[in-house]
Amino acid sequence: DAIRPPYFKPPADITNEEADPALDRGDLIFVIDIPSYFEADVLAGRTPAIQVQVDATAMTQAGLGVLYLNEIFLQELLDFFHQRGLESMLPSQASIHLLFNPNNQSHWFTSIMLIVTNVTVLSIILVGAAVIREREHGTIEHLLVMPIRPSEIAMGKILANGGVIFFASLLALWLVIHKALQVPLNGSIPLFALGTALYLFAVTSLGVLLATAAASMPQFGLLAAPVYVVLYLLSGAATPVESMPLAMQDLVQISPTTQFVKLTQAVLYRGAGIDIVWPQLVSVAVAGAIFLALALHRFRSMLARQG
Repeated sequence: DAIRPPYFKPPADITNEEADPALDRGDLIFVIDIPSYFEADVLAGRTPAIQVQVDATAMTQAGLGVLYLNEIFLQELLDFFHQRGLESMLPSQASIHLLFNPNNQSHWFTSIMLIVTNVTVLSIILVGAAVIREREHGTIEHLLVMPIRPSEIAMGKILANGGVIFFASLLALWLVIHKALQVPLNGSIPLFALGTALYLFAVTSLGVLLATAAASMPQFGLLAAPVYVVLYLLSGAATPVESMPLAMQDLVQISPTTQFVKLTQAVLYRGAGIDIVWPQLVSVAVAGAIFLALALHRFRSMLARQG
């Protein structure tokens, strides 16, 4: 009775012979084996064991599910003996109140952080691929004979691809995250949109910079993948920056992805205003200006070689 939706499906009774085949087929993730005379052994002061078989190929569900089941078993046994937990014997107790996500629903956090993740990877890949494909198909020579400057060609790639990603991210935030998943958005959407626009300016410029350093699409993929992985893992979207070594905490502050994650969490989780997040806006804008300057320099050199 304690194993309830939405975290678990309703438990079903199966025989010992059905357990292993069901785990092998992937029909079940957890099989709980409660031995005979379990209640009698508990009342007699013995220590009977409950066996939990887990399909570990479902890594996330298996890891979280075992923790949940252990907590459920412990709580049920304490209630059975009319006992309270260890915290009842402590001299003081913490009373925690959560402003955002009071029920600790994981999808409230991960859905918003996936916006940051997808904006990053799409910006780098789409803009870089646009530059590489132009060069591979020879159409960049057509641009060279037109009365436009190299900076205008590069800005065209940045604005066109960045604009599509910008509107797609805002639509996903409103229609999917807010409407479909029912995640509340505590802060200002225009302020988040401003931060997203500045961040797109930075990462699309980075995409152009990486494209000028690669000779083909396979090379660009091999170059862009580790850059994206490092930006993501050190951004604070997957692991809090505060959990990193002290030297790394200072180093990651130069990353525009880290600053954008801080801005997103402050605005959408805590309802922060521009008076609080302006340092992140400035940091992202400065990083974008540096990436753009380097990208334009490399892009001009690439067009000069093409010409």
